[in-house]
Formats: sequence, C-alpha cells, structure tokens
Amino acid sequence: MPVPSGRELLVTAAGSLLGIGLVTWLAYLYSLPLLVPSFGASAVLLYGACHVPMAQPRNVVGGHVVSGLTGVMVSALLGTSWVAITIGVSLAIVLMALTRTLHPPGGATAFMAVSTGQGWKFVFMPVAVGVLCLVLMAILVNNISPERHYPQYWY
Repeated sequence: MPVPSGRELLVTAAGSLLGIGLVTWLAYLYSLPLLVPSFGASAVLLYGACHVPMAQPRNVVGGHVVSGLTGVMVSALLGTSWVAITIGVSLAIVLMALTRTLHPPGGATAFMAVSTGQGWKFVFMPVAVGVLCLVLMAILVNNISPERHYPQYWY
C-alpha cells in the first residue's frame, strides 16, 4: 500500500476524531449505551480505507446489524459459553456473506453480543444507532478531499 499524502492523513484523522468523537460524546452526554469496541475497527475502514468494499455503507451497517442480531439470537438460545461465542461469530460470518454485508468488525459485534448476553435492544442501541453515526460522518468527511469519494456504492 502506498503511503498516504499529508492531506489524506488529515482527512483520516479528522474522520476518526469526528466519527468516534460523535458516538462517544452522545454516549456520555445522554448516558446512552453507544460504545461498542468493534466500532474502533469500523473507524479504521470508514476513515482510513473508505474505498474498500467492506467499508461501504451496506457492509458497515448491514454487517453490524446482521452480526448483532445473530449474536443476540445465539445468546438467547445457547447462553454465553465458549461454544455459544464460537457458534455466534461463525454464524455471523456466514450470514454476512449470504447477505453481501461482510464487514470484519461485525464478527466482534457478534462476539460481544454473545459473550455479554445482550438482549434484542442491543441491535438497535448501541449497534444500529452508533454505526449510522459513524457512516454519516464518513459521508461528510470523506468527501471533503478531492482524492476521495465515499461511498463508492450504496447497495
């Protein structure tokens, strides 16, 4: 991979600061459960590699939501054992592939949902709300630079 230009590094840094900053600020300001560790990995893709297929809105939003739903379902059926976590992450990968929403951080979302025994509310908040904040910020910031165009496609 080529070394990014100074402008690209500034856009990457600004996107991450604003995207993750928005999610954490909302979480602290309104005492919302919006903090999901896998959002950090999504930020790498959204702001540092916005041109790759797994960073497109369909993949980011769909991948997290599919994985969150999968993790919650597996946790409800099998509990929080190591076997349940293993099945939850593996099933999330298969379902993301089938729905064409493959997003690697989604695996961590499924892992968290199972390992912490999350309920159905987890899929809406923090997952869907938080990831929509990240994608909206990516749309705004990544199009500031003439070297970037985000998203490459919507669906």
